[in-house]
Amino acid sequence: MTRRQRPAQPARRSTAKRMIVMLLLVGIVFGAIFGFKAWLSGFIDRMIEQSPQPPAAITAGVVEQMPWTQRLTAVGTVVADNGVNVTTEAAGIISEIRFDSGQAVARGDVLVQLDASTETASLRAMEASLNLALVQRDRFRDLYASRQAVAKADLDQRESEAERLQAEVNAQRALIARKTIRAPFAGVLGIRQVNLGQYLNPGDAIVSLQSLDPVHVDFHLPEQRLHSVDTGQAVTAGIDALPDEHFDGQITAIDSGVDPGTRNFLVRATFANPDQQLRPGSFARIQAQTGDPEQVLVLPQTAISFNPYGNSVYVISEQTDAARQAGNEPVLTVRQRFIRTGDTRGDLIVVSEGLVAGERVATSGLLKLRNDAVVVINDSVQPSSDLTPSPDNR
Repeated sequence: MTRRQRPAQPARRSTAKRMIVMLLLVGIVFGAIFGFKAWLSGFIDRMIEQSPQPPAAITAGVVEQMPWTQRLTAVGTVVADNGVNVTTEAAGIISEIRFDSGQAVARGDVLVQLDASTETASLRAMEASLNLALVQRDRFRDLYASRQAVAKADLDQRESEAERLQAEVNAQRALIARKTIRAPFAGVLGIRQVNLGQYLNPGDAIVSLQSLDPVHVDFHLPEQRLHSVDTGQAVTAGIDALPDEHFDGQITAIDSGVDPGTRNFLVRATFANPDQQLRPGSFARIQAQTGDPEQVLVLPQTAISFNPYGNSVYVISEQTDAARQAGNEPVLTVRQRFIRTGDTRGDLIVVSEGLVAGERVATSGLLKLRNDAVVVINDSVQPSSDLTPSPDNR
């Protein structure tokens, strides 16, 4: 059996050699394929990098200098000069309603009358007792003054009784007067909230009453603006209900403290409202100019690339290298430059650092630009650069 197994060893060695050679050949083939693909990819990348990029079409704007007045803006709420929910001090059943919803009333006009028949009857009984007490007091005064026929203590008792009854009568009259609910000031009523015959408890709302001329707008400003505003300063207000209207007023009060939670302070502006267009509770936008005009550099906001790490623009310059001249036409390139921006107004933004007047910058097509990119200017369609833009409604 041992002699029969020996011829198999050379066959096994031959098979192993063939497997090794085959694996080497496969490795060489795959290596050649991957190497060729890597060389081809690199070659294509180099060709793309070396091929000239077509000029990017942009619009251009010039850094301009113009007078700029610092302006503060805020949002606030319209508040009535006087505004309350008319209520009652005394309980009772409504016997009369003497107003209509939305009616204008004067101070002292009767709005609601509560039933006071029981209180009126009690008042008559008290007045009768008071009249008797007054007659007895006067009689005792005459007797004591003429003949001293009564003791001084009896006279004092009669006078005290008369005064007590007079106080009760006055209190009953005041109670009856509270049954008549009157307008505490002139204004415009809201929607009626009660009905005839309804029982009212003290404090129940009857109708809202608002004084609409003048009105106030309360708004908040950051504490940095504390010394930029003062009473008497002119302000302008706008409301969403009347987008084309602006109302002129002035600051009449500034809160004495700053809210420690928000670091804002409250300001109140007063506006004449003869046509009652400003209604309490409305949302209002406030604008006011602060200080004298100063010369600043401005750009359209479309020229700014706003980024977390800083705002930048692409400055346009003429390429001076003769190798990049095309005939007599200069080649224009752009270079990114970081700037510092300030206040915005309309389509314009103030540039406080990084540019000088007269420099040209790209105002559109910023996403396709990079440093030293060749550009062509096409100003057939320019971005808006208006201080007070008014887009059309479509």
